Formats: sequence, structure tokens, C-alpha cells
Amino acid sequence: MSGHAGDAGSPEVEPMPGYLELVARASSVMLGAWRECGSCGLELSKRTLLHNAYITWTEIALFFFCAFLWTQVRRGLTESLFEPLAQWCRLLPKDAAKMPESAWKLVFYTMSWSYSSYLLFFTSYSFFHDPPSVFYNWKSGMSVPTDIAIAYLIQGSFYGHSIYATVYMDAWRKDSTVMVVHHIITLALICFSYAFRYHNVGILVLFLHDINDIQLEFTKLNIYLKTRGGGYHLLNDILSNMGSVSFSITWFWFRLYWFPLKVLYATCVSSLQSVPNIPFYFFFNTLLLALLLMNIYWFLFIVVFVVKVLKVKEVNDVREYEDEDGSKAAAARHKDPQAADDDDDDAGHHNSAQGKHVQNGVTKEKHL
Repeated sequence: MSGHAGDAGSPEVEPMPGYLELVARASSVMLGAWRECGSCGLELSKRTLLHNAYITWTEIALFFFCAFLWTQVRRGLTESLFEPLAQWCRLLPKDAAKMPESAWKLVFYTMSWSYSSYLLFFTSYSFFHDPPSVFYNWKSGMSVPTDIAIAYLIQGSFYGHSIYATVYMDAWRKDSTVMVVHHIITLALICFSYAFRYHNVGILVLFLHDINDIQLEFTKLNIYLKTRGGGYHLLNDILSNMGSVSFSITWFWFRLYWFPLKVLYATCVSSLQSVPNIPFYFFFNTLLLALLLMNIYWFLFIVVFVVKVLKVKEVNDVREYEDEDGSKAAAARHKDPQAADDDDDDAGHHNSAQGKHVQNGVTKEKHL
């Protein structure tokens, strides 16, 4: 079974619902499914898992190998390209410390989103224009097309790497704990959707989410670059503002409009229409709803971010902690100007080293 949509006998394309229709129909269908699930329980879940989950040890080994590979590739690019580039651009120490992280994510998400776009718009898959088609001709244990399997291996191993990277490699932010939870939920969705052959809807979910990460990292890089070399660079300032506006719009459009109305409607309503006894219906929809709630949570950060830009005309990541090192240095200067100068000299030497340190239980990334 190839998993391609558009086979003979497939229903006509359904119009995309509105929010009210989504809430009304999804809640009605889910409530009805819950009432009919009289035998649902741990024993049934075990049997369903054994009878419908298909994943090989080779695929598991490839996942761990690629997750390890992403970590090594990031470290190699950071040391050989991103850090030298930050030094060449003469970025401020606090920006030079975070620039490699943004550069790495920009490279990966541009690649992954481009591949998802290719699958959805330049092949025979019709999942974006006809979301219910993700469940047409679904069968337990059906084969996964090679092109989609490659996308799953890339994305799944990257999120496995990202759980480690968020804790040990990235700068710690106010939402980093939520980010770890997000990565775990996303990885669970990727692994289980592959094992249960819900790969069609998985490609649609990845496409709707990756574009925002591209714009976020692009915006952050231009924020860092606009003050490079101790000067002000108008082009990077304009690009950062354009990126922030585009990011805010597409976040709402892709994650809060298309994601619920295309993906959640298909998984909550259309799935039971195509496959009445579809396995783990509530499990997958619970994870997708949790993903939607996190998208709403981060949208609140975006609202605060937009208000901040309108008030102070400055584009900054509102998720960042205040610069504690800068605050301590300012306090030291007020107390002892000479000692503060000496501390700044020492800090300059320490900031050239890489790594992480843990202070008061919170992981912080050192300045370069």
C-alpha cells in the first residue's frame, strides 16, 4: 500500500470547516466514541498496541544513530562555521553565545520544511488540500512510502537530539521547560504515528509547524547582526522587523487556523468516518490537542512581543532571561569602579570559552 491519496473511489474534497463547526462536530464525535468504548482499558490498549504497532529494530537503531549524528553535526558546524562567523561579525558577547544555536536551527528547519513542502505540493499527495484523505484506504500495518519514511527519520531523530540539546546545548529561557515537553510530545507523535501508520497526517502536522521556526531563527539572527561590530546596521534591523511581523502572522495562520481546522478536524471527525475502529483514537487526539494548547501558550508570548515592539520599537526575544551578568557588572561598578573593570577583563577571558554552567539549578549558556 503506497499511502498516496487520490485513489479511485475516494470521496470528494470536503470544504474546510470553521471553528464553531470544528468544536461542535469534534466534541460530538469524541463524546459518542467515548460512550461506545465500553471495553476500553489497559488490557484493550495492550492488545491494540501489539496488533497495530509496526516498527523494526533496524528503524529504532537508525533513529538513535541519526539523533547522535545530528548532535555531532551541530557541534561540528558550531566549531568550524558558526562560532568563527560570530567572531568575524564581531557580535556582542551575549549575541555571539546564542548565534550558533539560531544558525543551526535555521539550517535544519529550512531543509525539513522544504522537504515537507515538496511532499505536499509537488507529488501526488493531496493531504493539504484534502485533509480527510490522510485516512483514505488506511490499513493496519500498511507500508510507509520511502519518501515519507525519510521525512520521519529526519524529523524524529532531530527531535530526539533536540531534547538533549534544549537541556545541555541551548541557552536556557523562560519557556525551555515547556520546550522540552513540546519536544517529548512531538517525538511521541512522530514515533507512534509512524508505528501505527498515521504517517500521512504526520507530514501535514510537520509542514504546518516548521515554517514558524524558520522565521523565528531568521529574525533572531538579524537581531544579533544589526549591532555587529559595535555599530548599527539598518538592513538587518529592517529584516528583523519584517521577520517578526511575518512570524506573528504565520504563527496564527498555520498553527492556530490551519492546524486545528485541517489536522484536528481530520483526526477527530474524518478518521472515524473512514476507519470506524481506528486504533488509539483518544491517545493521538489528546497529544494533538496538547500541541494546540502549547501553540496558544506561545502565541501569548508573541502578543507580548508585539506590544513590546509597538511601545519601545525594539525587537527582542521576550522568552530570554534578563542578562544577570550585565546586572552584576553594573552593581560592581557602582560599588567599586576599579574592581568592576578588573572583573570585566576576567570575564572577557572566560567568555571566549564554550560550554554550559549550572547556577541555582538553572542551566545557562556561557558567552563566547
